[in-house]
Amino acid sequence: MLEAPAIEIQNLQKTYDGFHAVDGLSITVPQRCFFGFLGPNGAGKTTTIKMLMGLAQPDAGSIRVLGLPLPEKSLEVRRHIGLAPDDSLLFDYLTGLEYLEFIGRLYGIPRPQAKERGGELLELFELGENPRKLIGEYSKGMRKRIAMAAALIHRPSLFLMDEPFEGVDAVGARLMKDILLEQVRHGATVFLTSHVLEVVERLCDRVAIIHRGKIVVEGTMAELRQQSEGGGNTLEDIFVNLVGAQRYSETLDWL
Repeated sequence: MLEAPAIEIQNLQKTYDGFHAVDGLSITVPQRCFFGFLGPNGAGKTTTIKMLMGLAQPDAGSIRVLGLPLPEKSLEVRRHIGLAPDDSLLFDYLTGLEYLEFIGRLYGIPRPQAKERGGELLELFELGENPRKLIGEYSKGMRKRIAMAAALIHRPSLFLMDEPFEGVDAVGARLMKDILLEQVRHGATVFLTSHVLEVVERLCDRVAIIHRGKIVVEGTMAELRQQSEGGGNTLEDIFVNLVGAQRYSETLDWL
């Protein structure tokens, strides 16, 4: 029996006030894959992730996550997903440990085990030095780390990561990347959006680029180089060529 893809999207559409945020999107993400989902601002990345989480309903098309249809099985799907959202919706008046224990309890983990896992995750993400510190006092990089820690606590098989490295220093980003790579080696799938294209190029097995709600290219880096009519060896070159950005040929006299 063939293994179901981690994510299978067919002809997905989502419109807001006449604007096609997602316009006929189709993607298949195999399991145990580190998948980069790229695009310029407003391309439809976050809208797609919201629909994958069941937080927004598509106007048309179909979504299956780990073989389960959405929205029919959205509750069951969420049990298997670890989410690190772009805006890091956290509880500022909890400590890191209290927050992780709370998230663990939401996933049905017994309180003692949730507390134990929370403590271990705080140490893993190097956040245990001041355990009484409230999340509201965290830097942006620390907030990103605690959000990823919360995504890990129930040992999900699929991670949805929306700009997880934004505002994170080099040491923290390296730690987070190593943890995600280890999860993929253990059989999980990572679906990642990021504007840091060098990171995506190093981490991801496959990459898709979305522009104006549509996929313009998808595949391995070698396949992307072949499909990019403008040429270019780096992911940045391919990305800029495909989304239609132009280098400025003129400069301001005073600049």
